Amino acid sequence: MFVRLSIAVAALSLLGSAALAQNAKLTDPQIAHIAYTAGVIDIKAAKQAESKASNKEVKAFAKDMVRDHEAVNKQALDLVKKLKVTPEDNDTSKALSKQAADKLAELAKLKGAAYDKAYVDNEVAYHKTVNTALETQLIPSASNPELKNLLQTGLKIFQGHEQHAEHVAASLK
Repeated sequence: MFVRLSIAVAALSLLGSAALAQNAKLTDPQIAHIAYTAGVIDIKAAKQAESKASNKEVKAFAKDMVRDHEAVNKQALDLVKKLKVTPEDNDTSKALSKQAADKLAELAKLKGAAYDKAYVDNEVAYHKTVNTALETQLIPSASNPELKNLLQTGLKIFQGHEQHAEHVAASLK
């Protein structure tokens, strides 16, 4: 369980680290990139699950994650283009990407029911972490009303994902 939650703990600690802990305000371009990166991470994990999962419910969940996160990321890209803002890579988004790559490599070594459980457990932890970061850091730090609205919409969708992941996890026990 510790290993499965490692990405969530790492993401949470990164989002609560140095710049944020010192009350350094994230800029809207940084917030947009962190949120977009979090979506890309979940899309990659879900695409891996679509091909590796053995359980039909896990495969269906993964398909939903791809659909929903791609839709939200498209809205985010459309918004930054409209606002003529360039998303800004930053230490948090870089660290999230590195942690996610490590987690995908770890999951890739698993098969069957072990993969299904590890993937879904990670999805529960990851959505909890991302939802907390949205609520406590990203939404409050966003200054552009349209960005803030998109993040709030995303939060509602991702809270539903968290509940769905918890339901799938319960069915695998």
